Amino acid sequence: MKNATAKASTAVLVMGFLFLYVPIASVVIYSFNDSRLVSVWSHFSFRWYTALLSDDELIDAAGLSLKIALLTACASTVVGTWAGFILAHFSRFQGRTLFSLMINAPLVIPEVIVGISLLLLFVAMEQLFGWPRGRGWFTMAIGHTVLCVSYVAIVVQSRVKELDKATEEAALDLGAGPLRVFFYITLPLIYQAVASGWLLSFTISVDDLILSAFLSGPGSTTLPLVVFSRVRLGMNPEMNALATVVIVVVTLGVFVLNRFVRNRGESAQPLTAPNPGQSITGLQDYSTTNV
Repeated sequence: MKNATAKASTAVLVMGFLFLYVPIASVVIYSFNDSRLVSVWSHFSFRWYTALLSDDELIDAAGLSLKIALLTACASTVVGTWAGFILAHFSRFQGRTLFSLMINAPLVIPEVIVGISLLLLFVAMEQLFGWPRGRGWFTMAIGHTVLCVSYVAIVVQSRVKELDKATEEAALDLGAGPLRVFFYITLPLIYQAVASGWLLSFTISVDDLILSAFLSGPGSTTLPLVVFSRVRLGMNPEMNALATVVIVVVTLGVFVLNRFVRNRGESAQPLTAPNPGQSITGLQDYSTTNV
């Protein structure tokens, strides 16, 4: 019975991985196909990578997407970290329910509604104050930040709740101010959550299509908008080359990040405590070598 269950679980797992990764593998393989037909193999070639390098529209769109994503990730990380810290540390303050609702609202409101709301807001602001003049990269960055702050706040809030408050309280008792405690004690303890929120915001911003469609203007077309407009007219083998480049970059980024986190974890191994029956000389040696 146990063997049958194990085999069934393995079969389901294999089918799931095949369902996820076979299409990705086919995209990578056919990116080296010389034929213009996506599903017909001709022979191995770097033709579409050469075409990708000479495609100014795609390169400009990719540069704009990276610019917006960097601004969005930094802004949403700053705001979302403070929001998550406040929600985790202060369980009772006037307006907490409203504050929590405003932070978590973009997670439950459809993105189309958020896009329409921001578009109407920018149009009204332009009529009243003359800013912003039209839509462009800055309005898209604001929209992406509104969406990504919620994700950063949730990640940071869950990490802050796991911290032992005794360390922060000890620093406060020793005379450190709240800001000093946050930057010198709390932030180093939650840096992994903050980094995760930054990466998540960056990924969401680069990948976003709906908000970008509402908040973009002439001359400010992001990479997802260009890809979507081209795919609607028919699948181009050049998109396979673009997808392969993105897959390679993301894979290398995840690998480097995992190596960095693993090295940081290995360099911060906890000290081993001495045995209870250890002699006084042994304790002195322990304190001399480990303090």
